[in-house]
Amino acid sequence: MQIDRTTLTDLGIFSKIEEESVLHLLDYTRTTGGRDWLKFFVSNPFDDIGKIHTTQQILKKFMEKLPEFPATITNGTMMVLDKYYESPIASIPHSAGAMETFFYTFFNRGDYVVARYSVKHMLSFIKGMYELIELLDDDDNPLILKVTVDRAKMLLAKPLFQKIKNYHNDRKIPASVIIEAGFYFYRSKNDVRELETIFYKMDAWYSMAQACIRHGFSFPEVVESNRPYITAQNLWHPLLVNPVGYDFSISEKNNFMFLTGANMAGKSTFIRAVGITVYLASIGMAVPADSVRISRFDGLLSNIDISDNTLKGESYFYNEVQRINKTIDKITDGKNWLILIDELFKGTNIQDAMKCSTAVIEGFRRIENALFILSTHLYEIGDNLKQYPNIQFKYFETEVGEDDYLKFSYKLKDGISNDRLGYLILRREGVVQKLNTLNNMTLE
Repeated sequence: MQIDRTTLTDLGIFSKIEEESVLHLLDYTRTTGGRDWLKFFVSNPFDDIGKIHTTQQILKKFMEKLPEFPATITNGTMMVLDKYYESPIASIPHSAGAMETFFYTFFNRGDYVVARYSVKHMLSFIKGMYELIELLDDDDNPLILKVTVDRAKMLLAKPLFQKIKNYHNDRKIPASVIIEAGFYFYRSKNDVRELETIFYKMDAWYSMAQACIRHGFSFPEVVESNRPYITAQNLWHPLLVNPVGYDFSISEKNNFMFLTGANMAGKSTFIRAVGITVYLASIGMAVPADSVRISRFDGLLSNIDISDNTLKGESYFYNEVQRINKTIDKITDGKNWLILIDELFKGTNIQDAMKCSTAVIEGFRRIENALFILSTHLYEIGDNLKQYPNIQFKYFETEVGEDDYLKFSYKLKDGISNDRLGYLILRREGVVQKLNTLNNMTLE
């Protein structure tokens, strides 16, 4: 699926503040290498529905096995293995007779200590891999998982690993065994590295499976379709502490959602929640919703957090126009797209913004191979857009109580909102009173 860096940032898939990112939400990895693979999986959404379904099957398999998942291999163990292969220790003798053992431990004491410490961790790693592969070795495994498990079994069947798998690293290992194992581990560096890579991939899958369970996600039904659509029940934003769910449907017949509501009513949250759900579905993950039926998307673009560029002399409005221009070039390829636009043309006056927004909406609504969700404060343009049957109108309601108290339901409703609460919020927060005080001080 095509997606650019701007959209990944807009949706919070990745963030400069790691704790505020979707990647962090999915991170239950146990090792640094597993985290690297998790980032790789999250960074590469699929453009093939078969790969999406296969990943779903892999994660479901891991979810079944999570209660029995071994914890033998730690990040510390993996770091020791890497350091061992990078250490400039003296050549270890391949023969571990009494004389060779004595001379090596006496004249290469420092190197022997490194080897002894590393071999113990190597034993933990090999033991952990045997436990993991035994747990995951099922006849009904998805093809990718089956190939991965079979490759690990082939590597672990080699004589060295067979010989040492029954050693207990909590007991004192004879020096001769340490030297012999240290020598053969060096000779088996490529095999060990490949086993490490297999474990890191499994650590990433383990993390994704944990996230599905911990956050109450459910697997979407992803289908191939000539026209894009999304049908969702209780879809929520996964980064919120107490999110409100949304029920909605958007398809070829009503492929343009015109979204209105006051500031803080929930428009941006809803747009991001939809985008995150589509993105997670495209990497084979379960999604934050009770149920979702969704077509496979070829691309996802957003227009949410546009900014100006002082160094290039580019205004906010200019960058908005360029983003729309880029979007047009992308979505006229006949493929299925999801386009998310939050508060279009904030960088110009209201009359100009109304005219520009209407032109963009009337143009985009003609594109049948894309879904559009566009939020705006310009509810005035909504009446003229009601003539188009494929535009649906949704809004977020706000109630104003005593003392300017605002109540947000965050529920998605049919219709157009004409709420204008900016001045009320300014007054409620005491800003108007402070400004009046400034005026009185100036007069005095």
